[in-house]
Parts: sequence; C-alpha cells; structure tokens
Amino acid sequence: MHQVEIATTRETVLDSPEMTLNMGPQHPSTHGVLRVILKLDGETVIDLDCDIGYLHRGMEKIAENRMYAMIAPYWDRLDYIAAVSNGLVWVETVEQMMGLAVPKRAHYIRTILTELNRIASHLLWLGTHALDIGAVTILLWAFREREEILKIFERQFGARLTCHAWRVGGMPNDAYDDFESDVRRFIGNIGERLYEYETVLSENRIWLSRTVGIGVISGEEAIAIGLSGPSLRGSGVAWDIRKSRPYAAYAEMDFEVPLGENGDTYDRYLVRMEEMRQSRRIVQQAIDNLPGGPVNAKVPKLIKPPVGDYYHSIEGPKGEIGCYLVSDGTQQPWRVRVRPPCFMNLQALKRLCIGHLVADVVAIIGTLDIVLGEIDR
Repeated sequence: MHQVEIATTRETVLDSPEMTLNMGPQHPSTHGVLRVILKLDGETVIDLDCDIGYLHRGMEKIAENRMYAMIAPYWDRLDYIAAVSNGLVWVETVEQMMGLAVPKRAHYIRTILTELNRIASHLLWLGTHALDIGAVTILLWAFREREEILKIFERQFGARLTCHAWRVGGMPNDAYDDFESDVRRFIGNIGERLYEYETVLSENRIWLSRTVGIGVISGEEAIAIGLSGPSLRGSGVAWDIRKSRPYAAYAEMDFEVPLGENGDTYDRYLVRMEEMRQSRRIVQQAIDNLPGGPVNAKVPKLIKPPVGDYYHSIEGPKGEIGCYLVSDGTQQPWRVRVRPPCFMNLQALKRLCIGHLVADVVAIIGTLDIVLGEIDR
C-alpha cells in the first residue's frame, strides 16, 4: 500500500506563511461548479474544503409535489451523464413498492441500455480525465465511441442526454427495428478501441507519474467514508450491487467485478477500463438471449403505492445510487430522498489530496468522476 506523507503547518517552505487558494467554481478541471478552497504550503496541499450548492435545484422537494409518473424526467437531471441509470432506480423503486411484475423483455432491454450508458459515462470520464492530465488525443477517441452509443439512445428514446428512458412498469416503446444490429456493431468495435486507449496510457511514463501513488485510500477508509462504485473497488473492496443485490436481468448475466490493489488513481483507472470490458460482456449476453414478448406490465391508471417506506439502489457508473421513498397512499410521495454516489465520493477528496501538490488535485478530482448536478441536486 502506498503511503502518503502529510505536511503540517509547522513545516512550511522557508518559513513562509500558508496560502489559501480558490480552485473553482469556474475552473474547468473541477468538473462542474465545484469550489475547492485549498490551504497550501508552497505547492503542497495541507488542508482543503469543498464549497458546493451552486447548482442546487431542490430536486427532492420538487418530487414530493409531483405525481409518481411525472417524477422520472427529473431523475435524468441528477447525473445527466448517466440519465438512463438514474431513471431506472426511480421506476424500479416504485415498481417494487407496488409489486409490479415487469416483463422479462423489458428487464433485458433495460440491462442492455444501462450497460451502454455505463460505457458512455466511463468514456466521458476517460476523455476528460486524460485531458486534465495532458493527453488530448484520448478525449477525441473516447468521444468517437461515445457518439455511437448516443446514436442508439437517440433512435430508442428520441434524446441523447436526458433520455427519459423508462416508465413505471416497463418502457415507453419496444426496441426499434435495427436495435440488435446497432448494438452488436458497437460491441464488436469497442474491444479494439479500449485496447487502443490502453496502448497510449497504461505504460506511458507521464501518465504513470501523474497517477501511481496519487490519491491513495485503503479499503477500510473507503468503506468508512462511504465510497462506492469504481472509487471503492479501486481499493480492493468487492462490492457491486449488480452482484450482491441483482436487479433488472443481472442475476442471469455472467461477469466479473474488477478490483484494484493499491487504491490509487492508477488503480481506479484500471478498474474503470476493465468495467467497460465487463459491460461489453453483459451486453453481448443480453442481446444474444433477448426474449420476445411485451415490454410493459399492467399498470393502474392512478399510481398509488401502499403506505410505507422503501429503499432501492442500483449500481450506477459512479457508484451506488439509491432512492428512499415514503408513501402515504396518495398519488404523490410523502418523502423522497436520493442517495447520490458523487456526493458521497466527494467526501474523500480531502483525505486523498492532503500531502500532494496542487497539480495532483486535478488528477484526484478526475479519478472520483463527479457530476455536480447530482452532488447539489
């Protein structure tokens, strides 16, 4: 395990005073409207604090004043890079509260499209993370592949980013006519493309110097802070909701959960790269075994879940995204609460950055893969 030496305020460079520096909220490498207040000894970070809330929209309170069917589009606007996954956690929470039996075909199509969304999210992360560190070419390559996924989304949902992909009980439409051939074409190409990315990055000495040993966190610390997703698995913790609490069609899929060893920025990079290969593997199985039949359950005209509370979560691209829902038996939820993975993962930023240089803060923010729409809500 890599060890990080933490500087103290009593060992300053040439006895110079500490300096406070604001990074963001307009800084492009903070991946959104995030203000990081750095306390520096020279270029070494000795303390930091995060100022968030610039994008707060009151999503949860808005949801408490809408009917259940009207809330789904709002969930797309949380992590807008993973709108397909976010929408899934909402409709599945309502479906499980109501005891709806969603058709098998809908489960399979949901699995295919959420895994494509995982690849698209990781491609955006890879391109921007590499750009932050100085590798411009990877951004152009990653967006080339991501565009193919967005074309599938556009044909299926009529939108590329905030897709409003699902409905309570199933889907708005069945798969379009060329859906299977488009998906097969993409997964046939992405394996070779991932190899190209790794050829450029994985043994590049600049990439290694900027990621190996940077932002180290142990598995025990990661669990204590509340990390999830690749940020947790990069520290060697084998927790993936698709395996531990399967939903959609994941119980019928054969795939591995990639793990890191050292819990540094480089390990989290390797985990996400392997996750894209595993997503490709899942999509291949699902498209090969895609069943026929309807894509919608029989849903009451008025959606009124029984009185009670329920928590459901799925494995989003950034980690565990959960929905806590309290029903009072009416057409509107009494209480809605989101468990946003980016917000939880951001808690680790201080722990990961102290003792490193200002330039390393950029790499560490990138390795957490945060989206401020989900953090602020």
